[in-house]
Amino acid sequence: MTSKKHPDWVPDAGHQLHLTGIHFDAIRLRGVRGEAVLQHLATLTEGEPGPVVREMSGARWTYFLIPPGASEGHDWPPGAKCFGPATRDAWVGIPAADGNTYPLSWRCGAPEEDEFVDPELLHGLVMAQLAPAAAEE
Repeated sequence: MTSKKHPDWVPDAGHQLHLTGIHFDAIRLRGVRGEAVLQHLATLTEGEPGPVVREMSGARWTYFLIPPGASEGHDWPPGAKCFGPATRDAWVGIPAADGNTYPLSWRCGAPEEDEFVDPELLHGLVMAQLAPAAAEE
């Protein structure tokens, strides 16, 4: 039996804030929009969408973690907040792989090393959800 090797930025317990643009970029969607994008992403990736962090209280944000610097190649529509290297002092909470991590959780399990959400696929889904007229052009 092999165990998952998690990236160094996944804490051993609880949760930790990490500066975006270094280990990952993050795309944030609110509430049901984030859940809808995640559902489509999971369907298209056979249940393996990559690392997605969910806030379980407040605005119920969903954070899709993509490779560092990958957010720069895309124009994200209103409603999708991009946290990347061009964002000044943007921090994202990262939960541990196991245990009590409230109010954050991994939606599809903690990532393995070098595992990210596919930025091209994510961008297409976000555009379809938040900017349908732009996606049709």
